[in-house]
Amino acid sequence: MKKHYAVFGLGQFGGSLVKSFSSMNNVEVLAVDINPAKVDEYSKIATHSVRSNGIDENSLKEIGVRNVDHAFVSFGENIEASILTSLLLKEMGIPKVWAKAQNNYHHKVLSKIGVDRVMHPEREMARRIAQHVTNDNMIDFIELSKDHSIVEILAFDRLYNKSLTDLDIRDKYGCNIIGIQRNDETIISPSADETIYKNDVLIIIGRNKDIERFEKHRRQK
Repeated sequence: MKKHYAVFGLGQFGGSLVKSFSSMNNVEVLAVDINPAKVDEYSKIATHSVRSNGIDENSLKEIGVRNVDHAFVSFGENIEASILTSLLLKEMGIPKVWAKAQNNYHHKVLSKIGVDRVMHPEREMARRIAQHVTNDNMIDFIELSKDHSIVEILAFDRLYNKSLTDLDIRDKYGCNIIGIQRNDETIISPSADETIYKNDVLIIIGRNKDIERFEKHRRQK
């Protein structure tokens, strides 16, 4: 079954979303922007590319947005257009509406009108870079919320040849290993008797402070 996405605003972030969705199977993506040059550029990539400012309910209906499963609003510096488009999309019953915020005030307004997720791509990327730089064991970092994340951490020597039961990470640190990448294999929801080996990559979910506490375990004597 195909998924239908809409991206409002074809700047660097919105354009990258369109390109990513367009490379996937069973996905249709509607690209929307007020700039005709942008619309023309993405007409070669998106399933549909439409010129619209997005802040008028009739124009949203005309471009078929009611059929969208998930909408992304990324109007650059035009905060008014971002807020009004997000509000209209929510009122029209779009199942998921995510919007990019320019600042904390913008974030608060988007949250007030019921946007499902408010995004700060630059802030999130900065945090990922900082995590990589300060933690040489961390391979990747995905922020789920202000307080929760999923991280990929290279197993360290204190974990080698021990089972998940032996380590008891959930009780000791409050986070969970939800997967293990081993060579070309990914073990999803590993069993309690799964053993960790050198070069394993642990996929961990939990509160940021708990994940940090677990990671510090490698430096303890």
